[in-house]
Amino acid sequence: MKTTFDVSDKLFELYHRVHRLINQSMTEEGVSLARSKFLFFLNKLGPCRSTDIACALNFAPRTVTEAIDGLERDKLVVRQPDPEDRRAKIVSITDVGRIALEAAEHPRKQLIEEIFSALDDEQLDQLYEIVSKLVRRTDEIRERREQDEAIPPATAAEV
Repeated sequence: MKTTFDVSDKLFELYHRVHRLINQSMTEEGVSLARSKFLFFLNKLGPCRSTDIACALNFAPRTVTEAIDGLERDKLVVRQPDPEDRRAKIVSITDVGRIALEAAEHPRKQLIEEIFSALDDEQLDQLYEIVSKLVRRTDEIRERREQDEAIPPATAAEV
């Protein structure tokens, strides 16, 4: 019988292998997996500030600024003044960015289909349920930890 650590290690191994394979294929089409996250976000939600992107993608503001610099240099996004705050900029995906994102999405989807074709429909449903259950559990743990951090520890005088 496999231990939870055996299964966990295998899940991480799968994640990293899939990530590398997809990133390689997408990069060959012109947009890495990391860059596609920014473009996908902007394409889906529309123009926004870099701070909104950092918050939504859980990246450090500096990381987002550097990524946007590169995307802008490659004409995939454009920055324009924020009409509500002249100190801020609004970032938008360009038509070139949309075309690049679409071209990179094709090999990603194709690889995912090819990888998961190893499973029949029943196995795919089972895997979905198992992974969903683990996602819910991680959310519960994260929420509990956030609540624990919000509660100040008792002082010696209170005890």
